[in-house]
Amino acid sequence: MKKLSLFILVLITALVLAACGNDNNSEASTDKEKVKVKIGVNGSDGVQWPILKEKAAKEGINIELVEFADYTLPNNALAQGDIDLNAFQHLAFLAQSVKESGNDIVPIGSTMFAPLGLYSEKIKDISEIKKGDKIAIPDDPSNQARALRLLEAGKLITLADDFGQFGDPSKIAENPLNLEIIPMVAQQTPRVLPDVTAAIINNGVAGQAGFSPGEDPIFKESGDNKSTYPYVNLIAAREEDKNNETFKRIVELYQEDDIKDAVTKDTKGGSFLVKLSQEELDNTFNDLLK
Repeated sequence: MKKLSLFILVLITALVLAACGNDNNSEASTDKEKVKVKIGVNGSDGVQWPILKEKAAKEGINIELVEFADYTLPNNALAQGDIDLNAFQHLAFLAQSVKESGNDIVPIGSTMFAPLGLYSEKIKDISEIKKGDKIAIPDDPSNQARALRLLEAGKLITLADDFGQFGDPSKIAENPLNLEIIPMVAQQTPRVLPDVTAAIINNGVAGQAGFSPGEDPIFKESGDNKSTYPYVNLIAAREEDKNNETFKRIVELYQEDDIKDAVTKDTKGGSFLVKLSQEELDNTFNDLLK
């Protein structure tokens, strides 16, 4: 009888230990399933990031934001494998970067569109611009061309047929008001407002200068047609990771309505999410690379 009791005790102990072992293995398995993804950004204070990180964590994706102070660094870091993705640029910027560097980086998802705006301390409407007025614009290739297209959309100038994606003021075909268009470093455009009639200011630069990009421009891009696709911001990956399921899931989580609503509210309409298909991204990107 004692032998039987001892046998039962040993059996129960073995079963308990086995169960504990299974629990430990289960925990280890869960830990192994967690994936860490480093995303390079230029400014990590956007309202979208805490929301995205929380949603991704629930699916076993731990997102680490790596902040860069210079716009040239995140693409190099991505190409070298120091980060897994980056999210700081629009399609035109990426295309120019790839053409100059030869890096195999591609867009895998669209994020938001931040309209370029025309700001002024002297007038309230673009229709008030008169002959000989001075207009400041950013001088980097992609945003300079974008700024000139905005002036054309406002019916102030007409651009040449061969303006292309990176045209400059020499490609202005008609300037009926004889406007003095002054290219300068983007960060300087808010500072010269006292000296010019108006300035075209990047969304991010405007925000840093204390403007509300959703409320303060006297004229801005609409973001509702293909002409603005090159300026839609994106998540980029190395070419070899274009179809990575984890990365694609991060894109899907970013494009959900909770982030869309949070961005629109936080920026007062100064930025908004744009959901382009992979085909639209690829077509726009390939056109920009030509």
